[in-house]
Amino acid sequence: MIIDCNGTSNPIYIFSSNQILKATNNFDPSSYISRHRFFSWHKGIIQDRCYLIKRFKEEYILGSYEYVVYNDIVISTRVSNHNNFLKLLGCCLEFPLPVLVFEYAENGAMDEQGGVGNGSENRQELLPWNVRLKITKEVANAVTYLHTAFPRIIIHREIKPTNVFLDKNWTPKLSDFSFSISLPEGKSWIKDKVMGTLGYIDPSYVSTRIVTEYTDVFSFGIFLLVLLSGKPAVFTGSFGSHDNIHDYVKGLEEKGEFFELDNAFCEKSMYTFLELALRCCETRKEERPKMIEVAKEIKLIEQSLDVASIEYKDRLVRKGKKIYIA
Repeated sequence: MIIDCNGTSNPIYIFSSNQILKATNNFDPSSYISRHRFFSWHKGIIQDRCYLIKRFKEEYILGSYEYVVYNDIVISTRVSNHNNFLKLLGCCLEFPLPVLVFEYAENGAMDEQGGVGNGSENRQELLPWNVRLKITKEVANAVTYLHTAFPRIIIHREIKPTNVFLDKNWTPKLSDFSFSISLPEGKSWIKDKVMGTLGYIDPSYVSTRIVTEYTDVFSFGIFLLVLLSGKPAVFTGSFGSHDNIHDYVKGLEEKGEFFELDNAFCEKSMYTFLELALRCCETRKEERPKMIEVAKEIKLIEQSLDVASIEYKDRLVRKGKKIYIA
């Protein structure tokens, strides 16, 4: 780890298996926060403090994919000083695979539809538009950091809502570096097997197996579409077929239709946001913006929303109407 991180990784605490098992009641299902193909997230309490505990599934990992665990540890330690990554605090090495202990996020993980609630039965409505803008802006900043802060560009390869946790202030924390890869120093691409989640994987990466920073840009574009529409990246269409959010949105655009908008003063910012998302998903990666440009554009959209909101409130005041919006 020290060699890979150039000696700059932050120290992490070593927990005992007794602490982990007590914190999760022996990984009882009641401690589950969310489950993924290769791992599960649990809520654990150690010495009266809440933690997020990540347990990798031995049946999938041992023998073939053990490297994804150490990948997660190494990169998590490298980015732990950035506020928009889930902070790795420690691990336990007394299980067949390391169990990782992260900071707690009070508002949990986002779901596949860009909301919160961790499951359809408990799912809330879409988050307010200004909160969704804040989340996308700060996740964009996090991915930009991966692409620009290190001698070797880090490609995340798993940008999606379920890998984003939200703290008590709705600050997003990007997580899961299991599939991440570092490009050779001074190089802009590397060839590797296809890894990621259906619906978020760049089609050009699938066809060429070439990973670039634009691989993440495509995934981030899908992330934007999910948060804008409230639909998962892949869903069952009206005739029982599997549709993806990108084709669905493009189809609506071609027909001159769009999703139902939240309120009047959000409309312009939503259309600008949509246009940016579709540029991130351009077929030719050369036509996609870099993540640093995406982050700047989302910040401008957020600023324009603030101005529009003030103007909207002023109009209501001039008309003598009471204001209940924040």
